[in-house]
This record gives sequence, C-alpha cells and structure tokens, in this order.
Amino acid sequence: MKTVVQKDNAAIFPYIAYIPENIGSHPALLLHLHGAGERGNGGADLPKVLVHGFPNIVNDSNLKDCILVMPQCPSDTFWVARLESLKAFLDEIVRQYEVDTARIYLCGLSMGGFGTWYMAMAYPELFAAIAPCCGGGMAWNADVLKMPIWAFHGLEDLTVSPTQTREMVERLRESNPQVKCDFYEGVGHDSWRRGFNEETLRWLLSQKKET
Repeated sequence: MKTVVQKDNAAIFPYIAYIPENIGSHPALLLHLHGAGERGNGGADLPKVLVHGFPNIVNDSNLKDCILVMPQCPSDTFWVARLESLKAFLDEIVRQYEVDTARIYLCGLSMGGFGTWYMAMAYPELFAAIAPCCGGGMAWNADVLKMPIWAFHGLEDLTVSPTQTREMVERLRESNPQVKCDFYEGVGHDSWRRGFNEETLRWLLSQKKET
C-alpha cells in the first residue's frame, strides 16, 4: 500500500492518504475524521491521525479500489467549526485523485463523529454512506440525511453521552430506512475499537450513490 503524506501548506489540511497498490482509475474515497486528541498542525503532529479507527485495519485486500484520506484538524479548532474548509478539502482531493463521486464515504470518531454528522447534514448530496462513531448532531435536522448510515456508540461512554447518537437515530428512523446503529454494552468512549472493523469497511465500500 502506498502512503501519501502532505505536511505542508499545499493542502487546506495536512493529511495522510493510504492508496492500495494497483488501484484503478476513478477510485472511491473514504474520508476519515479523527478525534480531539489527534489534532495538530501537521509536521511531527501528523502521524496522530493514524492512531485510531480504520488506519489500523486497512490493507491492499480490504481497501481495494478506494483511497483512505485522513486530514488533521488544527489544534485550536474542531471539525464542526471547519465544515466549509472540509468541503473545499474534499473537492481538492476529488480533483487530485479523480475520485468517483458516486462512491464518497465519510466516517469519524468522537470529535470526528460530530464532524461526520454535521458534515453530512451540511452537504448531504456528497456522500454515498456515512459511519459516525460516538458523536452527535442536530436531531431536528436529521431528515436531510437520506444516505445509508451505520452509527456506533458505547453505552458506558462518559465523554460523549450515547443519548447523542440515540436521538439522531430515533429521528432518522422516521424518514430513512437505511439507518442502523450498534450500541455496545460495557463499552466506554472507545467504541471505534468495536465499530470500525472489517465488516463496517466492507459495508461502506459496498454503497454507491444513485446518480
């Protein structure tokens, strides 16, 4: 697997990308948003984006025709405050790698779980599927989310209450038959260890946006 590291100011956010060997033209894209503890300003801070989630399980076999892109949020802000910048970053990545716009996926954990919900609500037309983990959103606005969604939360999470995910999912079930959620008994804030696994990755990469 090829690793692309963009540490300087050539990109809106510094990022690391994993690109499988022998990838075809117009690949899918999985945008992975990290948590608050992995914020930084590029350079020596950038490897923090690899600490949690899908970076730990992907390989040439399971990622296949998809690029995993992991931007780093600056240390003085958070994803929900940078949605317009994330959109510009996403557009830049799509152009650079000639991404198949029918196969763009979004996931995130903790601060990135909030970022996933909010980014998808701000730009629902962009994503074929999303997977928010231990985050939350604006349940009153959840009706805009029509794409397949798989959410995760630990029931013993003392950092972000599982109520945050429950409220989103309960509202979505009124309008989106493609939403599902796993709540984990006895699991705290690190529910990504259970949720961001090979099954979830396969599910994400099997989705395709109707054009």
